[in-house]
Formats: sequence, structure tokens, C-alpha cells
Amino acid sequence: MSTPEETRPEPVDVPLIQIGAPAAAGCGDGCGCGGEEAYGPDDLECGLDPSLALLLADAGLDPVQVEDIAHVAVEEDLDGGVDVTTIATVPEDAVATGDFTAREAGTVAGLHIAEAVLSVVCTDEFEVERHVADGDRVEAGQKLLSVTARTRDLLTAERSALNLLCRLSGIATATRAWADVLEGTGAKVRDTRKTTPGLRALEKYAVRCGGGVNHRMSLSDAALVKDNHVVAAGGVAEAFKAVRNHFPELAIEVEADTLHQVREVLEAGADLILLDNFTPGETAEAVALVGGRALLESSGRLVLGNAREYAETGVDFLAVGALTHSSRILDIGLDLREVAA
Repeated sequence: MSTPEETRPEPVDVPLIQIGAPAAAGCGDGCGCGGEEAYGPDDLECGLDPSLALLLADAGLDPVQVEDIAHVAVEEDLDGGVDVTTIATVPEDAVATGDFTAREAGTVAGLHIAEAVLSVVCTDEFEVERHVADGDRVEAGQKLLSVTARTRDLLTAERSALNLLCRLSGIATATRAWADVLEGTGAKVRDTRKTTPGLRALEKYAVRCGGGVNHRMSLSDAALVKDNHVVAAGGVAEAFKAVRNHFPELAIEVEADTLHQVREVLEAGADLILLDNFTPGETAEAVALVGGRALLESSGRLVLGNAREYAETGVDFLAVGALTHSSRILDIGLDLREVAA
């Protein structure tokens, strides 16, 4: 059974740009986030079932990219060969039902991605029964997804599906802890680009499932002027102006280490200011100084124990790279049902 609607992922609030696609004032050609022209069945040119492809697209994921990731995961596991243990122990015509089950409490993300892995492996049609949805809170022992398929296919797909499902659910669970701490403040927890190569879109999706919001998806869809850019440009205001001159329509965030730099970039016209390693007291001063003329994001020094103190200063975002680079997995298993005698 599913938990209340508010635990589901919030609508995507930033453009999702497909990796390798050109930056544009909107989504990339295949991002599937439901922008100006959402996916229709004819646009989903992949080998996944069209209904599954649409579910992925509705979640702001590119079905083609998800299918590619599923292929890479399975091909890595088989390494050009076959699942020798399964072929040796399971009759070719055997069919089984397996339950993906939470071993501990948490927040789920990646169920449709696990289905995509099964779709890549299964040689015949398979049936799924969805017990929960991505973004739901679950308890230990709760069934998430039941699959009936050829037993060989189910076992061959098991680890690849679980690797992705456990990883993404771990990110969603960690994000949910931050979102719960920030509830009632005006601040949102959001991710960074500190993601696993090749899995950025999926990991940022997991953040949304946990109640967080996404920072930029790539180097091309928004600008973030950091300390090394400042050194190269000769100053924080100079760096901001250089980006504005080259990309006048792009949103620009600027990292500030001091209140003096906050004044500089505010006067220059920054859209968002990143307060790097500010104390809560210094953050409150920055909020008062800016007075709503730009969005503010706290970064550094942040842990769950002080998150609410920072949020109550009035900042808009808390940037937490650990959501994607350090979250432990959520323990989920696949158990075949016993065959009745």
C-alpha cells in the first residue's frame, strides 16, 4: 500500500538536459520532463515497453538513457558470457514469481528503472505488480514490486536491478531525512554535480523522490562561478560580468566566501549567491544584507544536526553533495516465492 500523496516526488522544477544535448532555454531533445512538448508514444524510440517508457518520461527521465544504463549494467555482469550458475541449476522452461522487498525502512526510488533492467534481460513477456511508488516511505518487510517471469531471466537480472534500486533508494532515503528536518522552513535541500559518472540523471531523480530539489544538471544549463573562476578572472565581480557578457540569458550563481563578496556580486546582479562555509550567524547577516534581491544557498559546514539552524536564517537552499556522493544504500532484496508442492 502507498503512503500519502505528499511523499511522492515533487514536479521537476529545473530544466533536465539530456547528457550530450546542447543547452537551450528549456529541455533537451530527449529529456522527457514534460516541458513544452511532452513525450508521446511515437517519440519513445527505445526497446522498452511503451507504457514503461511513458512512466519514465513522466518522471523526468529519458527512457532511451535508462535503457542504455540497463544494458551497460547487465552486460557488465555477464561480461560477454552467460549466467553459469543459473543455467546449471534452473530448468529452461521454469517460471517463478519474485518479490522485491525492503529489508529496512526508507524511501523508495528506482522501481521503474529496475523494471527496465528486467525488460532488457527477459526473453519472454513478464508481469509486474507494483505495490508502492517511487517517493513512498516503506517499512522493513514491505513488498515493493512483484515480478513473474522465466526464472533464469529473473535471477540473471536480479543483481543489476538491485544495484540500481538500492543505490537510488538510499539517496532518496537520505534526502528525505534532510527534507523532514527542513519541513516548515522556507529552505529546500538540493544536490550538486557530485554524482556517479553515467548515473547523474537517475541520482538526481532519486533526490526529487526524497523531497529535495535539483541544482543544475550539467555545466551548460546554468553558470556557477566558484573560487577558481574568481582567481582566473581577477575578482568575483569580474568573473560574474564575464559570464553575463558571454551568456546574457543564463542564470548565474556566484560563490561568496565573505560578506564583502556578497555585496560585490549582489551589486553586479547575481541571480543566486552561494554562501560558502558561512556560520549560521554570518548566514543570517547575509540574508539581511541581500533582502530578497537574490536567492541564497548555504554550502559547507552542513550536517543534519545544524540544518534547521541554517534554514531558519532565511536561506533558500542547502547544498548537500553527500546526498549523491556518500549516501548508503537502502537494503532491498529479491526473494523467489516457494513453489507449492
